[in-house]
Amino acid sequence: MADYDYDVLVIGAGPGGYVAAIRAAQLGLKTACAEARGTLGGTCLNVGCIPSKAMLHASEYFDAAANGAMAKMGIKVTPELDLDAMHGQRRDAVKQLTGGIEYLFKKNKVTWLKGHARFTGKDSVEVAGQTVRAKNIVIATGSSVTPLPGVTVDQKVVVDSTGALELPKVPEHMVVIGGGVIGLELGSVWRRLGAKVTVVEYLDQILPGFDGDVRKEAQKIFKKQGMEFKLSTKVTGVTVAGDTATLTVEPAAGGAAETITADAVLLAIGRKPNTDGLNLEAAGLSVNARGQVEIDHDFATSVSGIWAIGDVAPGLMLAHKAEDEGIAVAENIAGLTGIVNHDVIPSVVYTMPEFAGVGLTEEAAKAKGEIKVGKFPMMANSRAKTNHEPDGFVKIIADAKTDRVVGVWAIASVAGTMIAQAAQAMEFGATSEDIAYTCHAHPTHSEAIKEAAMAVTGKPIHI
Repeated sequence: MADYDYDVLVIGAGPGGYVAAIRAAQLGLKTACAEARGTLGGTCLNVGCIPSKAMLHASEYFDAAANGAMAKMGIKVTPELDLDAMHGQRRDAVKQLTGGIEYLFKKNKVTWLKGHARFTGKDSVEVAGQTVRAKNIVIATGSSVTPLPGVTVDQKVVVDSTGALELPKVPEHMVVIGGGVIGLELGSVWRRLGAKVTVVEYLDQILPGFDGDVRKEAQKIFKKQGMEFKLSTKVTGVTVAGDTATLTVEPAAGGAAETITADAVLLAIGRKPNTDGLNLEAAGLSVNARGQVEIDHDFATSVSGIWAIGDVAPGLMLAHKAEDEGIAVAENIAGLTGIVNHDVIPSVVYTMPEFAGVGLTEEAAKAKGEIKVGKFPMMANSRAKTNHEPDGFVKIIADAKTDRVVGVWAIASVAGTMIAQAAQAMEFGATSEDIAYTCHAHPTHSEAIKEAAMAVTGKPIHI
């Protein structure tokens, strides 16, 4: 049998794939990464996490100037929106970060194979007409937007998350189909910049998968900010005439249909694994009912030498989950022990305030056994008070018998950063008492985590 071209070939250069490739190379393995996009970093860096945060951050400044928040602090300004410049700083951030990965590939001697990869056997793939053999192949092809029957994305009037980042003008009325993380984040951007935003969600609450208290509070906060919601409602079709879209919606439980007109429609009902075009059959692989590639605890598929990580494998579709799996799979291939604790993967919505959680929701924890819950409002936190950020709370869920923390949920301006402390504590098996008796700097938002931990046993200081 001919020699292998590479020890490791990673298909896909998103957060999971590029990290796996770099880690494999660091461990002394001859590594290549196949990527068809003209830049590295996948959806996350090019059209997802990173550019959306650039727009969220910039739009927060505009909103604070436009809605009087700055004036309350003694800063009188009359903002003028330069949308082209706002898009420009977003593109610049993306360019710098994707270029950074290209530099890291060169530094670590990872070969970038430019083009789509498709299996031609259990240890071979074809990339841009060239056949490459590898001892280990890692599938890290990520995910793409889930389509909705009756809705055609034209990236002009009806957009997906990619098109929603590139709108050349602020819509008068944007309808967001889907009340999940992506829809709420991008809907927030355009609401802040002046659009009327209506969110249509099939379920009876927004943010599926989040803690019940967080979901209820989130809707109140977004409503207060000016978003409109149509819950328990399904979109059955969208027609476009010129620059106007007409949506047909009806109650999820059945009933009379109605129409909504908008000049922008964002389809954000979820994402599906990217397996089309991989020719998995040639490798002896198939996908499960959800279109994912099944793996074992070590990220190995049913075919020896083929591995899968990130959105294409089961689990949360999150960039940081994929990154951790990328490191772990490379270490497993190298004969080390790569492990990801999937019980401690934080989730964040980067709106203002941010919504974050790690571990079990209160509902899921209750279903597993007896729990204790501690809650502390941000309005009683001194830093949040001085920053005029009263919305939100921190909630800690602990096992009633062992006091071990099983879930932490937070709504705060910096909840996404705060949740790292909770994740680390849970990774070490912390009890609520451990967190309560850890000194936190004052005044910080994170003191709310300490107070919520104290509240688990009924003794917070500041409420």
